[in-house]
Amino acid sequence: MICHIDATNGVPIYEQIGRQVTYAIANGSLLVGEHVPSVRELATQLAVNPNTVARAYRELQQTGILTPIRGTGLAVAPTAPDQCREGRRHILQDRVESVVREAQQGGLQLDDFLKLVHAAWPTSA
Repeated sequence: MICHIDATNGVPIYEQIGRQVTYAIANGSLLVGEHVPSVRELATQLAVNPNTVARAYRELQQTGILTPIRGTGLAVAPTAPDQCREGRRHILQDRVESVVREAQQGGLQLDDFLKLVHAAWPTSA
């Protein structure tokens, strides 16, 4: 489910975990009703403090993405896929806007910027 946490990229680890759970739900890797790994299990897998995972899960519960299942842990909520796809779109939009601002401030022309985007976009996508 979660493939990589980068402690040096400036994004808090709990937020990275939340984003990756959101992305996994949005792309269908995690399905409605499917359980996420326990706090302890995921903390061990990622080599992070269990409190960090607990915070990420708590925020995902507060937003309605994860729902507690009594006695068994947390599972993907029924409304989560649509919510996660929209959340993913917002995250990507923010990141794209940041890159566009950086390109503009660096004096890059639109045509050159679009060439970079096309070069980075896989042709099989």
